[in-house]
Amino acid sequence: MKRILLTNDDGIYSSGISALYKKLRSIAEVTVVAPDAERSAQGHAITLSVPLRVNEARRDGKFFGYAITGTPADCVKIGLMNIMKKKRPDLIISGINRGPNLGINVLYSGTVSGATEGAILGVPSFAVSLASFKWEKFEAAVDFSHKLAKLMLKKKLPVNTLLNVNVPALPRSKIKGVKITRQGMSTFYKEDYDMREDPNRRLYYWLCSYRAQVKGDGLVDAVAVRDGYISITPLHYDMTDYKDLEILSNASSRLFK
Repeated sequence: MKRILLTNDDGIYSSGISALYKKLRSIAEVTVVAPDAERSAQGHAITLSVPLRVNEARRDGKFFGYAITGTPADCVKIGLMNIMKKKRPDLIISGINRGPNLGINVLYSGTVSGATEGAILGVPSFAVSLASFKWEKFEAAVDFSHKLAKLMLKKKLPVNTLLNVNVPALPRSKIKGVKITRQGMSTFYKEDYDMREDPNRRLYYWLCSYRAQVKGDGLVDAVAVRDGYISITPLHYDMTDYKDLEILSNASSRLFK
């Protein structure tokens, strides 16, 4: 039987990972390795200065998975190198995340980083997010993730590539279809810091985010989701800007004259 490692950044007790776990068990042996609490916007951080602790997590009185005192990338690393060392997964899935991971925000996303770590370690991986923090109906995202997982278990992605999936917060009947998209170059949120005062009259700051207007054609990830389509964006962790590589290479000799 095929094996799936399931992680997220919302924490092992989130509703998204539970809903996906129940559906995936029909096609694979699923091992959950996820943070013990929410680790949103952790990016690709890994834990170096403190030990990682692994505890068994239970849901509804039954063993559910392994709760890790670390980030999503930590979870994938320790899942592959220790917990599933003798039963290497055929696929890694990170999600279902509450809230979109689109545009430049993929750089901050713990959900996307969980899948990225899988790709770095040579395992086909995808991240999946439901594009709302309030919509709690995961059915469309669960069903699509199930179909995509079945496909990816049969057909391997190119080595070191991951898929970033975002599902509109709509009933299944209202979703228009699927688009293969590119990552947008704008942020999905406008941000500002709200300056506040604590009871001791000391100033502190709280980051506030507001949904931004998305721009671009229909093949931009955020535009596709806004228009009611499931967005699938192939991502790679090679961040080299190839279009400027030759320009800088030609100019580099002048830097040492």
